[in-house]
Formats: sequence, C-alpha cells, structure tokens
Amino acid sequence: MSRKDNSGKGKPSGRGAGNTRKGSNARGNAPLSRKKPTTKKQDKSGKTNHQENPNGIRLNKYIANSGICSRREADTYIKTGLVSVNGNIINEMGYKVQLADDVRFDGRRINPEPDTYVLLNKPKSVATTTSESKGLTVMDLISNATTADVKPIGRLGRNATGLLLFTNDDKLVKKLHSKGMPRLFHIELDKNLKASDLQKIEEGLKINGKTVEVEEISYVDNSPKKEIGLKIKNMGNSIIRDIFDHLDYDVVKVDCVTIAHLTKKDLPRGRWKILTKREVELFSMM
Repeated sequence: MSRKDNSGKGKPSGRGAGNTRKGSNARGNAPLSRKKPTTKKQDKSGKTNHQENPNGIRLNKYIANSGICSRREADTYIKTGLVSVNGNIINEMGYKVQLADDVRFDGRRINPEPDTYVLLNKPKSVATTTSESKGLTVMDLISNATTADVKPIGRLGRNATGLLLFTNDDKLVKKLHSKGMPRLFHIELDKNLKASDLQKIEEGLKINGKTVEVEEISYVDNSPKKEIGLKIKNMGNSIIRDIFDHLDYDVVKVDCVTIAHLTKKDLPRGRWKILTKREVELFSMM
C-alpha cells in the first residue's frame, strides 16, 4: 500500500484546479413505442394552458438538449404522445418545464445537462452533504467546477480526507451503488493493529449480524503497524469506524487514496478536476 498524500495542506479553497468545463452527452436514441396521446392540459375556463411554467424551458428544447433528437423531431414526438412531464403525457406545443421536472421520453427519464464527472481531493473539516445548513461543504469546494447538478457518490466523514467523486450520471450512480466502488484508504489507528485482528478483517467480520467484506488489507510499508491500507467496495460513511470499533481500536485518521482507477496525481488537497473522457470510459470496465 502506498503512503498517504500530504500535498495541498492548509485552508481549503473553493476554487478548482483550473480545468475548463467538459461533459459528454453520449445518450443513444431510445426505442420508440407509440402511446395514445392525451388532450392538451386546460385551465378551469377550459382554455389550453400554454404557459404552465412561464419561466421554464420549452419542452422541445429540453428534449433536444438531452441529446435525443433535434427540436423539430421533438415536436413530432410530443404530438404523438411520447413525452411525459411529472407523470402526465404532454402533446402541447410551446409547453414549458423546469429543470427539476421529471421529463420522460418513451418512458425513460432524460436530462438536458451533459453527463459531468468531478473529482475532489477533500480536505479535513468539510462535510460531505448537499445541505446548506452544515457549514462548509464539499459542494462549496466544487462550486466553480460545473453548473450541472452533480452530487457526491459515496461519503467521507467530516474529518476524513481524500478523493470524492461527483456526477449527474444516474446510470453510473446506480451501477456503483449496485456493484460497489473500490476505494483504497490510508488509515491511522490509536495503536498497532494486531496481526490476528488484521487476519480477522481480511477473512470478513460479522458486525450487527452482517458480514463486512474487504477487498484488501495490509500494513503500510515502512510505517508503524498502526497505519493500515484498506481497500473496500462498501459506499457507507461509517463502515471503516465500524470495523475497527468492533475490534476495540480508535480511528485517528482516514484518507481516501484511490477510487477505482482514479488517483490523487496532480490534485492537491482542496482542489478538483473534471475527469477526462478516458477516465470516464474506464468505469465501463468495472
């Protein structure tokens, strides 16, 4: 296991690593199935309401921005009843929607924002949350990275440090939550880890009736035996502390060194970067 990265110490910065915004929009066309169109939505007076959301985005533009088709083609699909908004089929030209609306094309939810992937090297004392009432958060640190509605995958405790991945790619999020996401942690304990306890962790511990399995565990080379390298797929926030609490150790430090194929190379503490196309493609091999 490699030693933890001590670069970029100091006060966290809300500014990024200077990358330009990127994002791919490689969404394929969904198979078309004909649905019976509904009538246009009407108000109490019986008139068609063309301005349901006057400050929103025209529905055909929303569909085109998602990469499904052109605006003109979107109008055709809307007329034939292939588009729904918040559970209601809409076949009205000029209908406007908000970014937060549930818009579906042929039953599949679509998003007008390109898929975006941001990697942050999280500093200490920053909360992994999207809430605005928790003080300084990871969302503050990546505020300049993208305008896309990205969210963190997995969690790191407030005092934990290291890599944290953000995205608005729902498919990748579902995949990683289903299969797990291998993360390598550099952990420091309050005392040396016994070889017998290391073996217990390696073989799988039963905690609260559930078996907790790890991918790898070892002592960190050329360091005291209280420093451990642990690779685990579990996405939880407290799993590491649960493991060592179970064996009567206190966790002093937690640092996420790698996430799958992603590392801290050229990414100081408190900084972010937009993933390259190649880095994103490698997730498909997991």
